[in-house]
Amino acid sequence: MKRGFYTIMSAQFFSSLADNALFVGAVQLLRSSKAPEWQQAALVPMFALFYVILAPFVGAFADSMPKGRVMLLSNFIKVAGCLLMLFGTHPLVAYAIVGLGAAAYSPAKYGILTELLPASQLVKANGWIEGLTIASIILGVLLGGQLVGPLISPMLLGFDFPLINTGIDTAPEAAISILIFVYLLAAWFNTHIPDTGVEMRPLPKRLASLVPDFWTCNMRLWRDKLGQISLAATTLIWGVAGNLRFIVLSWAAAALGYSVTQASALQGVVAIGMAVGAVVASLKMRLEDGPRVITLGIGMGALIVLLIFIDNVWIAAPFLILLGALGGFLVVPMNALLQHRGHNLMGAGRSIAVQNFNEQACILTLGAAYSLSAGMGLHTFGAITAFGLVIALVMWQIKRWHASNCVKHRAEVEHLLEIARNDNLHG
Repeated sequence: MKRGFYTIMSAQFFSSLADNALFVGAVQLLRSSKAPEWQQAALVPMFALFYVILAPFVGAFADSMPKGRVMLLSNFIKVAGCLLMLFGTHPLVAYAIVGLGAAAYSPAKYGILTELLPASQLVKANGWIEGLTIASIILGVLLGGQLVGPLISPMLLGFDFPLINTGIDTAPEAAISILIFVYLLAAWFNTHIPDTGVEMRPLPKRLASLVPDFWTCNMRLWRDKLGQISLAATTLIWGVAGNLRFIVLSWAAAALGYSVTQASALQGVVAIGMAVGAVVASLKMRLEDGPRVITLGIGMGALIVLLIFIDNVWIAAPFLILLGALGGFLVVPMNALLQHRGHNLMGAGRSIAVQNFNEQACILTLGAAYSLSAGMGLHTFGAITAFGLVIALVMWQIKRWHASNCVKHRAEVEHLLEIARNDNLHG
């Protein structure tokens, strides 16, 4: 790997570390203020909100300037969201601002991979960056849980600046203030990301013109016989992964009686499984192998349903590792194939923006449905069961869709797979 790749990974690690720790802090902030459970569940779709609203613009923005600079600006937006949360803005609104920074960050983060590396290294690069991202999820949720827990939070609250009243009086507020410095560390790494030398695409004078352009790119990827399958599968998997963050917290409280600090460790267990699955996939799978692993998505849905029957942490831990591993093994080759098709069809930034739009729309939809069910009084176990059944059913439909493509459009599918195979060998 080129040296710049490791700088990108470092920046991504610390930004993602803070994102995941902040989620735990925001949940605890809502719980400590006696907010209803639907508001806690709504944190997930609120984070996804700007991914969906700004999808036509962030890809073109990422392609208009060096992507390291885009990532730097995005981290400052995340810092602004943290400050708003500290200064009394409702956590849902402030967390949405952090999501705005993440929405701008993501096309640059993934788009720079296709600019920096050849196609033959995309699966390996995705395996490493997803593995590192998942490691940051593990450490992030653990960090967030500990920062709001009974051991570290008293020390943070006991620290005072001379002659300055910070107004930080609760454990979640102290945690959020620490995470601001983690985002600033990520921003420092952003300043050291090399310019790839790829020609920039200036933003149009009329930003509204980006909407039909984005829609055209979106439909182009959905019509591609490989792009549509990889896009559908990754959309669903990330929809699951995004909402599992809260589902695990909610399940741990209902089944095990766990606090946020205790349950955050189980979130880390899922992420360990995803890291293992992602690394194994990066070593074993090739660019053209993505469609072969779709069945694992059906298994993920089934495992989510089975989760409601577990009330012992020693059974839950390996079970959650397996659940995460299925997702990690599935998403790496699918993600690489999707990036490959998108880069060939429309360019890196725009293709990642299309991917993010669909994935975050799925997170938003599933999260809003889960939040609504909680608001209507549906028991946690009932909501989890419905969630898992929907995932298994939709993934089964995606599997049938690909099988139909292989029959009705066999020549086109084989041609696209051959392009991926040749790029993997000679990229």
